[in-house]
Parts: sequence; structure tokens; C-alpha cells
Amino acid sequence: MIAIAHFIAVSFYLGAAAVAALPFARRVKAPVVPVVILLLLGVGAHATALAGLTKQAGAASLTGLGPALSFAGLVLALSLVIVEVLAREVSLTLVAAPLAALVTMAGNLTGMHPFLEPQGARAVWLTMHIVLSFIGIAAYATAAAAGAMYLVARRELKSAHFGAIFRFFPPLDTLDRVNHVASIAGFLGLTLGLALAAAYSIQYRALVLPQIIWGLGAWAGVSALALGRILRGWQARRAAIMSAVTFASVIALYVVFRMVSLNRGQFL
Repeated sequence: MIAIAHFIAVSFYLGAAAVAALPFARRVKAPVVPVVILLLLGVGAHATALAGLTKQAGAASLTGLGPALSFAGLVLALSLVIVEVLAREVSLTLVAAPLAALVTMAGNLTGMHPFLEPQGARAVWLTMHIVLSFIGIAAYATAAAAGAMYLVARRELKSAHFGAIFRFFPPLDTLDRVNHVASIAGFLGLTLGLALAAAYSIQYRALVLPQIIWGLGAWAGVSALALGRILRGWQARRAAIMSAVTFASVIALYVVFRMVSLNRGQFL
């Protein structure tokens, strides 16, 4: 049941991306409503899968690598729905929906096996850290996607090639606003998540160096982006470049740590 629900969620996410791509094939209005409906159906199936896992595994259900990746896909899809509804655009779906599908599929194929057995308050504490951290990472990913799209659209505008990309992409101001708000949300989510992780490590003497380094790296990247925009007044282009480059670095660092990690059952 859990595997089937994940497959259904992935199918809806990919379907949303396919519908979002229609304006590139022909001159049609951005299909906001169909895309949002498909994303919501995917989120519903995805939430059903994780609810079933929680019922089966208890409070520690998200502590394994597979469950954590699956939850990351769910949070990314939810973030995408919020952004597309508020912006009345669907172009971010072209990037974020396949990414959500990929992460969800990877989690499902890895296996829905928690790393820890249910252990009351300890499991809840650790799960809350995971939830807040992935909310921050999903917001960071949204900021990076908006930043990358901003750079592409800006280049298209400067070159005066008013093709499908120019017609379909949101206005530059909209992409910049998404980047700004998402970077702040990512900063808040990761800050709270890391605070819980630090308290957890001290309380239970559970110190995992790769987790600390990667978490601090992600926090440093999104903090530089958010504080640069708020305190230093970074302009849209600089913020777009910073968000795309720093998030790509965070992903690369995670891949490196996964390759050398001995904790195969954990996210890191």
C-alpha cells in the first residue's frame, strides 16, 4: 500500500510537469488550475503513504534514509503548490515537480525503513528536527529554482529573443519575490531544525560529524542568501546567482557524504 501510494504520487507530480509544459508546445494560457489539482492529488497520495508508514513504524517513522527522502519530496511538492497558487504561474512546476518525483522515487526504492525503533520523546524530538530541516531545505530549493529561472529569463530578455521561455516564464519581479520569500523561509526552517538537532545531540550524546558539517553548510548557504537580501540589500541578479550556486554546492556536499557514509540507513 505504501509503495503503491508513492507510485501514484510520483505519477501525479510528473503529470503536473507535463501539463505545465503545454504552453511551450502551443500558445495556450498557463494551466494553473489543472497543474495545482494534479499536484494536490500527488500530495494527497504522498501524505497517505507517509501516514501509513507512521501508523506502521510509530514516531520514528521519518528517521531512515528512504522515509526522509520521501518526506523531502512531499515538502517540496507542498511548497510548490503554495508558490504556484500565490503567483498564479506554473513554470516552477517544470523544475520542482520532476525533482519532487525523483526524490520521492529514490526514497521509495531505498526502502521505507526507519533507522530508529520508536522511542517515545526521543523519536518525536528527532522527527521534529527532520521535519523542520526539510521544510527549510525545500524552501531553499524553491529559492534556487526561482533564482535559476530568473537568470534564464533575464538572459532571454537581454538578448531580445522573445520566444516560448519569455512568454511562459513569470515576470522577473515575481521570480525575484519568490526567491526572496523562499530564502527567508529556508533560513527560519533550517535555523529551527539545527537548533533542535544541537539540543538532541547534547541531550543524547548522539554526535554525527557528517550531519553537523552538511547541516551547517546548508544553513550557511541559506543564511548568506537571506541576510544578504535583508541586511545588505542584494539585488535580484546577485541573489539569483547566490541561491543557485550555494544550493548546488549543498547538494554536491550531500552526494559526497552519502558516498563515504557508513550510516546507510540514515539520511546522512
